[in-house]
Amino acid sequence: PSYVWGAGQERRLAMIRSAVALDGRRILDVGCGIGTYVDAFGRFSPWVYGVDLDPAKLALARGRGRLAVAPGERLPFASDAFDVVLLHEVIEHVDDDRATIAEAVRVARPGGAVVVFAPNRLYPFETHGVCLGARYVYGNVPLVNYLPRPVRDRLCPHVRVYGRGDLVRLFDGLPVALRVHRCVFPGFDKLSGRSALAAWLLKRTLHALERTPAHVFGLSHFAVAVKR
Repeated sequence: PSYVWGAGQERRLAMIRSAVALDGRRILDVGCGIGTYVDAFGRFSPWVYGVDLDPAKLALARGRGRLAVAPGERLPFASDAFDVVLLHEVIEHVDDDRATIAEAVRVARPGGAVVVFAPNRLYPFETHGVCLGARYVYGNVPLVNYLPRPVRDRLCPHVRVYGRGDLVRLFDGLPVALRVHRCVFPGFDKLSGRSALAAWLLKRTLHALERTPAHVFGLSHFAVAVKR
């Protein structure tokens, strides 16, 4: 998703805008990759920053904002520096997700927001693939995340997945209030390229379920924590 901007990412941007103000704000994208969200945030503010561990990706992002090579656990910014901090499908990959969230809260100003998208354990597919011994199987693998945690983590040592309580606990003890926490279904951009009708039907059905208790089976958590 960090390489391709489509209707699904535009939809997620609209979700962010519905929860936090972006116009004229200081915005940080942690794990910005090639800068697709940095670029999108540039529509609303000239003060957009991005960090990533991969210098090669940041080289591709050049010109899309103020960029730096840094891990999420050690952000090179002063405390209380940003109005909005985004972690888009990032915390599942970092060395220390709790430390990364704590750093995001640290650099957010009082009244600012930390916005998180992260994989949902109740989604029926593991989208990052699985490891079968020395063999890596790429793609959407069904029901892996429903296995007992030790089995699931052995199959997917390369990526975390979060239940609702898991995500909430990342903010325990931090000076924030969780304003938004729900799950969202995919944008089906790839499917749209193969079958526009199938993608339309899935989007109409599953996106409607986001307004019901069935949202708990969505692809990703969408959480917004406001710093006190």
